[in-house]
Amino acid sequence: MPIFLHDEAAQVELGAQLARALGGSGQVHLIGDLGAGKTTLARGVLRAFGHTGAVKSPTYTLVEPYELGAVRVYHFDLYRLGDAEELEFIGARDMLGDDALSLIEWPSRGDGWLPTPDLELYLALAGTGRRAMAVAHTPKGREALAGLPADLSHKDDEC
Repeated sequence: MPIFLHDEAAQVELGAQLARALGGSGQVHLIGDLGAGKTTLARGVLRAFGHTGAVKSPTYTLVEPYELGAVRVYHFDLYRLGDAEELEFIGARDMLGDDALSLIEWPSRGDGWLPTPDLELYLALAGTGRRAMAVAHTPKGREALAGLPADLSHKDDEC
């Protein structure tokens, strides 16, 4: 079911709900055009785990690690990745383990190298807000989707 996000606060809240539903581990692919809100959603995830600093897209560094108490979050942005094999050289295999949460923007750049995600979250501009659609690929992903509250979801006629 599509989720309509009226504003930035709703995007951040969806990220927080997603963080709680995933419980601090898993892999989420954030898919959408430039400006669709991928980094804003990642900010919501990070805020839910207690991060209070700035959250910027790691476009030039490829990955930004966050140690938040017992939770490790890796925020990837693969937009500038030249070849998926570069992920091996930055140590991504170690970061994509079961004991951390990985948020990956532009995952198509890592096709053939990245494992199947627990969730794919598609974001798109929709009027003055955003539309989100989640697809689960694993039991963990299905469980996380079931844990998202229905009150963030609005019917298409509001878009």
